[in-house]
Amino acid sequence: MSTLNQVIRDRRTIKPKHYSDRPVEDTVVEELLENANWAPTHGMTEPWRFVVYTGTAREKLANFMVETYRELTDETTFKPSKLDGMRVSATCAPVIIAIGMKRQTSGKISLVDELLAVGCAVQNLHLSATARGLGGFWSTNVVATSDAMRDYIGLESDDKALGLFYLGYPKGAWPEGNRASVAEKTQWHRE
Repeated sequence: MSTLNQVIRDRRTIKPKHYSDRPVEDTVVEELLENANWAPTHGMTEPWRFVVYTGTAREKLANFMVETYRELTDETTFKPSKLDGMRVSATCAPVIIAIGMKRQTSGKISLVDELLAVGCAVQNLHLSATARGLGGFWSTNVVATSDAMRDYIGLESDDKALGLFYLGYPKGAWPEGNRASVAEKTQWHRE
């Protein structure tokens, strides 16, 4: 249990600009996705969907994101730094995984349950990456969660795009973390 505790407590958001040039092998990505696939799921719907971008596909994704950002924003919400960040993130991360939610057709399982299941899958992905010394960053910006992204990754109108997970080996030392005490966030009722 101590190893599991350590991996959970070592998990960090590490953004792509802090990744090295070291490639991430396809077999490693497949292992991480296999672990993500073991997330809990209500009704065994397994709603998570993954689309992996490597090589020159990252540049195509970046171009799509830049164009879509321009379409989704107006002059009051457009931020050049956000636009630049999308391009930089796509070129700095050796692997980008689009996260999707495939809605089951019956509607028997609530949307909230499906979204939470995908969140659990991404947590499994991130913890598995941490255990392998890989940095991860789950981006849920306006483009990454848009209907345009949903369509780009091949999902249908009832489905959801839930962001992009950037993956790479960090350049430097693993970042330190901190959390406020769990006691500040917990209530106990005993009677």
